[in-house]
Amino acid sequence: MTNDILQQLAEVLQARKQASPESSYVASLHAKGLNKILEKVGEESTEVILAAKDAERSGEMRELIGETADLWFHSLVMLSHLGASHEPVLEELARRFGLSGLEEKASRGKG
Repeated sequence: MTNDILQQLAEVLQARKQASPESSYVASLHAKGLNKILEKVGEESTEVILAAKDAERSGEMRELIGETADLWFHSLVMLSHLGASHEPVLEELARRFGLSGLEEKASRGKG
């Protein structure tokens, strides 16, 4: 089911690249260019961090879930803008499955 949602969203995002910026939020982001999309990804990242801190204190996850959805959405817009999709990201996650995080990090040369 989850991959179906991602596929449906990818199709909508692709279609919105061709839409009028006045009629679609996603089209307006594409029209403003990569820097604007990256700005939104950055904003949403910060909001996820703040919501996670609040969730830790309160135990309430609703805001964190919503902010994470916003971050994922804007990340998908970024990928779409660059002509990529969610599929290689899922493939990369699948490749990493079963590796320890330390092994995976070492394989990328990041310490």
